[in-house]
Amino acid sequence: MSFAKTFKTYLAITKLEWAVKTFVCPQLMLLRKQLIPRLLVGIALLFFFLGFNSFFTQDAIALRAPAKPIAKPISNNREKQEFKQLIDRTHAAWNSHNPDALSKFYIKDADLVFYDALPMQYQGWDEYKQGIQTNLFNKMPKFILSANDDLNLTRRDNLAWTTFTWHLSAELNDGTPIETDGRQTDIWEKHDGEWFIVHEHISAPVSL
Repeated sequence: MSFAKTFKTYLAITKLEWAVKTFVCPQLMLLRKQLIPRLLVGIALLFFFLGFNSFFTQDAIALRAPAKPIAKPISNNREKQEFKQLIDRTHAAWNSHNPDALSKFYIKDADLVFYDALPMQYQGWDEYKQGIQTNLFNKMPKFILSANDDLNLTRRDNLAWTTFTWHLSAELNDGTPIETDGRQTDIWEKHDGEWFIVHEHISAPVSL
């Protein structure tokens, strides 16, 4: 190749490099400066809307799904039989006319509340025990309480509650007989493998 052709080729390459540096590179740099922030914003918006949609989709599913029950009624005959025997033992203690015999079935915390047929309420076992003696046993020399065969039991871990109806056959000090039916709800708590009553609600239907 002659010197003239080589020189022309060199000049052409030099002009091309100058043109690229002068016109193309600045445009590419400008495009990069404009494109990259927009691209990042677009990616951020995409993730935001995907997460937003996922959040509300999960929330909608949670709203549509039925709430999980805290506790289920017990249909297991063995567990129901355990509480049936426990309730029968409490009634045997009631029928003994001895509040001390009842004591072993109740938690002794002073802030617990018990509702008997009368008065309005008892605060703590000590008050309940005294009320049983004063309002029931001292007035009824005959007192026979028996549970009906309609026990319902619900349990959640170390807590359980029972509902049932009962019949009372009693006699006042003046000989007046009493035959009445009532209902009872007990809340039980398990301590060291044994069940104790932490709340009791006893009532009887009234005619208005």
